[in-house]
Amino acid sequence: MSLWGVRLVGLQLSLSCCWAFSCHNTPSSPDFSLPGDYLLAGMFPLHSALPEARGRPTVTFCDRSNSFNGHGYHLFQAMRFSIEEINNSTALLPNVTLGYELYDVCSDSANMYATLSILSTLGRHYVEIQGDPAHFSPAMVAVIGPDITKHALTTAALLSPFLVPLVSYGASSMVLNARRLYPSFLRTISSDKHQVDILVLLLQRFGWVWISIVGGEGDYGEVGIQELEYQVTRQGICIAFRDIVPFSARPGDERMQSMIRCLVQARTTVVVVYSGRQLARVFFESVVLAKLTAKVWIATEDWAISSHINSVPGIQGIGTVLGVAIPHRHVPGLKEFEEAYVQADKGVLRPCPQGSWCNSNQLCTECWAFTAQAMPTLAEFSMSSAYNAYQAVYAVAHGLHQLLGCSSGACSRGRVYPWQLLEQIRKVKFLLHKDAVTFNDDGNTLSNYDIIAWDWSGPNWTFRVIGSSSPFSVLLDINTTKIRWHGNDNQVPTSVCSRDCPEGHQRVITGFHHCCFECVPCEAGTFLNKSDPYRCRPCGKEEWAPERSQTCFPRTVVFLTWHEPVSLVLLAANTLLLLLVAGTAGLFAWHLDTPVVRSAGGRLCFFMLGSLAGGTWGLYGFFGEPTLPTCLLRQGLFSLGFAIFLSCLTVRSFQLVFIFKFSARLPTFFRAWVQNRGAGLFVMISSTIQLLICLIWLAVWTPLPTREYKHFPQLVVLGCTEANSLGFMLAVTYNGLLSISAFACSYLGKDLPENYNEAKCVTFSLLLNFVSWIAFFTMAIVYQGKYLPAVNALAMLSSLSGGFSGYFLPKCYVILYRPDLNSTEHFQASIQDYTRRCGST
Repeated sequence: MSLWGVRLVGLQLSLSCCWAFSCHNTPSSPDFSLPGDYLLAGMFPLHSALPEARGRPTVTFCDRSNSFNGHGYHLFQAMRFSIEEINNSTALLPNVTLGYELYDVCSDSANMYATLSILSTLGRHYVEIQGDPAHFSPAMVAVIGPDITKHALTTAALLSPFLVPLVSYGASSMVLNARRLYPSFLRTISSDKHQVDILVLLLQRFGWVWISIVGGEGDYGEVGIQELEYQVTRQGICIAFRDIVPFSARPGDERMQSMIRCLVQARTTVVVVYSGRQLARVFFESVVLAKLTAKVWIATEDWAISSHINSVPGIQGIGTVLGVAIPHRHVPGLKEFEEAYVQADKGVLRPCPQGSWCNSNQLCTECWAFTAQAMPTLAEFSMSSAYNAYQAVYAVAHGLHQLLGCSSGACSRGRVYPWQLLEQIRKVKFLLHKDAVTFNDDGNTLSNYDIIAWDWSGPNWTFRVIGSSSPFSVLLDINTTKIRWHGNDNQVPTSVCSRDCPEGHQRVITGFHHCCFECVPCEAGTFLNKSDPYRCRPCGKEEWAPERSQTCFPRTVVFLTWHEPVSLVLLAANTLLLLLVAGTAGLFAWHLDTPVVRSAGGRLCFFMLGSLAGGTWGLYGFFGEPTLPTCLLRQGLFSLGFAIFLSCLTVRSFQLVFIFKFSARLPTFFRAWVQNRGAGLFVMISSTIQLLICLIWLAVWTPLPTREYKHFPQLVVLGCTEANSLGFMLAVTYNGLLSISAFACSYLGKDLPENYNEAKCVTFSLLLNFVSWIAFFTMAIVYQGKYLPAVNALAMLSSLSGGFSGYFLPKCYVILYRPDLNSTEHFQASIQDYTRRCGST
C-alpha cells in the first residue's frame, strides 16, 4: 500500500465505526437530499449541541427541537434555493442538474461524521483508498460550508489530501489561509486578516490607545486576538487586559467573575470582543450580571449584528457597541422560497422515514414543519450569511460549467475529479447580482466591511451603518454623526492611560506600557519632535529653542557693526585721537628746537607719537564682521604700539629722575648711560621683547574668527579667539609691567622743576590705563555678548588717549598758549629754583 494510503486508512476505520447500525437501503429525507448529475454537499448548523456533548467520541445526533438554530436554517434553505435556481437556468450548466446532500453539523462529532460521509463513494459506507489520488472520485464533487472555523479546520484537513473543493460561507479564521495545509479550501467570506486591519483603523480613527481584548476559545478567537494584538502593538496601541472566554465558561461563574474584575481594574473604556456568537453571549451575560456599563464594545463580524447577542436581557445598558459586519446583501427570492416551503409542509408534525438519520445524520422521531407564524425570522445578519452560502454554490457551479465545457451551449457530463473542479473554481470570475465573485491566491474573495453601531433609541434594537471599508485600501469612511454615544453629552469617549501632554512636553513612561506616562517640559535648547514624543531632541548649533518648544529657530548672528551708535561714537573718538596725534607730531616738528620739545624728549617724541598712532589703527579691527586679518592685527598693533609708548615714557621719566637726583652721586653710571645711549637701547630692547611676545602669540595662539554659542541661546556672537589665549595674556601682562615702571619713575619725579615735572599728568593717565583694563577684564568675565569688542576697544582707546593726554597735551598747551614758558630763561630759572630748594633741604 502506498504511503498516501497508509496515512488515510484510518479514515476508513473511522467511517466504519460510524455505521454501527445497518443503514442500507433506507430512504433519504427529501429535505436533506436531492438527486442530480453532480452532487454537492452542504454543511449547516441546524441545531446547537449541548455543551456536555462536545467531548464525546460518538456521533451527537441533532434531533433536539429545543436547540433549533434559526440562523443555520436560513443557510440551509439558501443552498436549496440556489441549486433550484441553477437547475432552472438555461445559461448556467445547461442540460445538467445539480443534486445535494445536506448535513446538520450541530457538533464536532456530527461534523466529523458528515465529512467522512462526503468522502465515501456513492452507495458505499467507507472511504475507498485509490492507488492514485488523482483518480479519487467521491460521491460529492464539492462541499459548501461549514460555518465556524473549528468545524472548517477539521473538514478542510480531511478533504485536502483528496483535493475535494471546500467553499466555506462563514469560516473567516486566518489559519485557513495556509495553502500548504489546506490546498482545497476557499471561502466567500473575507479573511479575518482584513477584519483585523479594519478593527485597528477603527481604534485609530477615534484615538483609542488604551484597550482591553477579550477572545473566545478556539481558532477564530485565539488566532484573531493574536493577530489583533500584533497589529495594534505595531500602531502604538497598548493592551491593558487580555483574556480568553473558555468553552466551559457559564454566565456569572467564578471564571467569568474573575475576568470581569480584571477588566474593571484595567480602566479601559474600549473593549474589543473577538469571539464567536456562543461564547460572546456567555461573556455579555456576565457583563450584564456584573452591571458593567459606560464602555465602548468593539464587535467582530461573527456577533456584531447577531440577534443571539442583542437579545441578552439588559444588554442595552452596557454602553456603546460598534462593530465590523458583512455588508447587507439580499438573496432575491429566498424569503418567498422559505414561505413557499412552509406552506407546502402545511405546518404539521409528520413521521420521518425510518432510519433517515443514516443519510442526513438526523435521528428523527418526528420532523418539524414550520407554520408561517413559527418560521424563523430572516434578519439582516442571516440574510447576509445566506448570501455567502448562495455565492459559494454559484462559485462551484461556474467552476463546473467551465470544467464541463458548457460555454458551447451543452455540457459534456463526464466524470469529474475533485482536483479538476478545484482548479476551475479557483479561476472563476463572474457577476452575481452586480457583485463580482473571484478568489485570490489564498482562496479568499475580496469584499468590504460595513462599520455598524447599535441603536437602542427606539423600542427595539437595531443598528446603523455608520461607515464602510474598501478591500483595496486601508481607509475607513465613517460618518460619526450617526453614532449615539453613551453618556448625556454624546461625546466620543476617550480611552487612554494618560492624557496627551501639552505642547513641548516629553512623555516619561511610568510602568510597563508606553501609553502610561508623565509629562516633563523640554528644556531650553531642545524641542519635541511629534514623531518621537518620548525624547526632547537638542537643537543644532545654529538653532535655538525656548522651553516647551516643538521646533527650533535659527539663531541671530550678531557682531559689532560699523553703523551702530556705540561704534560710531568709538570710531569718531578714535579718529579724533589719530588726528590729534598727527597734529601734535606736526606741532612738535615745527617747534622742534624749543625747550618744551627738547624737554619732552626731542626726536623721541615722534617715536612715541608714531607708536600711539599704530595702536590707534588697531582699533578699527574691532568693527564689522571678524576676519582673519582683523583678528591678527587689532590686538597685536595695540599691544606693540602701546608697549613702545610705555617704554619711551618709562625711559624718559627715568632719565629725568636720574639726571636731577642721582647723576652727581653716580657719575660713572651716568657717563656710561649717556655714552652708550642707554635710553635708546632700553626702548629698543623693551620694544623687541613685546614684538617677540606678539609674534609668538600670533604664531602659536593665532587669533581666529570664532562663533560663540554658549552664552546667548538665541544668538551666534562673532568674535576672535585672542582673549582666550596665553599669548594675549602675556602681552597684556608685559604692558602692565611697563605701566607700573613708568608710573614708578614718574612718581619719583614729582618734585622736579615745574617744566620737567610730569608726575601728575602721567600718573593720572597710567591710573586711567589700569582702571580701563581692570574694567575690561571684569566685564569679560560676566559678559560675552556682541558689545564686548566695544568694551575692549574702549579700554584700548582710554589707554592710548590717556597716555597721549597725560604726556603731550600739557606741552601742546605751553607751545600754543604760553609761549612765555617755552623759553630757555624760564627753564633755567626753574632749574635754579629746584637747586636752591634741594640745597636748603
